Amino acid sequence: MLRPVEWNPWVRGLGGAAMGGILAFAVYHAVRLPRVGLILVLGAFAGFLLAAVLPRYFRTLRLAGIAINVPQVGRVNFAVTKGSQYVAWQLFVEGMTRVASQPLAADSGVIREAMTSLYGIFSITRDILKDTRPSARTGSAPTVEHLALAMLNSEIRPFLSRWHPNLLTWERTHPDEHEALWPENAACRAALLETQRRLVRYILSFGELARVPNVRQIVTGTLDPALVPDGPRESES
Repeated sequence: MLRPVEWNPWVRGLGGAAMGGILAFAVYHAVRLPRVGLILVLGAFAGFLLAAVLPRYFRTLRLAGIAINVPQVGRVNFAVTKGSQYVAWQLFVEGMTRVASQPLAADSGVIREAMTSLYGIFSITRDILKDTRPSARTGSAPTVEHLALAMLNSEIRPFLSRWHPNLLTWERTHPDEHEALWPENAACRAALLETQRRLVRYILSFGELARVPNVRQIVTGTLDPALVPDGPRESES
């Protein structure tokens, strides 16, 4: 059987030499043209390169689009780029490894620790967004930054603004008592659980935007399955 041409080093070498000779011949005659002719040749060559390279670049810039159910908003189509993929991966990892993404049992856990973890998510998310360049917009679709800011301003900030001052005041006036004796303990824990359920949806969405394989199985296996929303997600290529 004959060896395929693409694997024959002699054929590749001869082909390269022929292409080099043709290019040298073209350059030799191009530089002998009048200035206007040379400019036209160079412009045509540059236009050819742009037409051949730029479409490929923009195809890789936008990887895909994905439809996500955003808490308190509904189903939204997001643009996914290489840059936003990396940001989404960072936010996914941070959310998956924080105490705030784990529910507190009625008779265990510490609300103060959960609040500190929530504040940590707020701070690290803000730092990630500040330290990365904004994702390139592709049409009118929102980006991962929009989702991250919605998580901060619609979920974490309202909870902390509502409950942190109350708990702090009680801690200062009852320094030797356990928070279980705090009159608002049960109400705060209920509000925290609802916030956590919505945060897990954000974490899952970040994983989907980051194109994490089997992200739902990872989230369900790592976090409390009761917090993971039901139903498959739908991707659009």
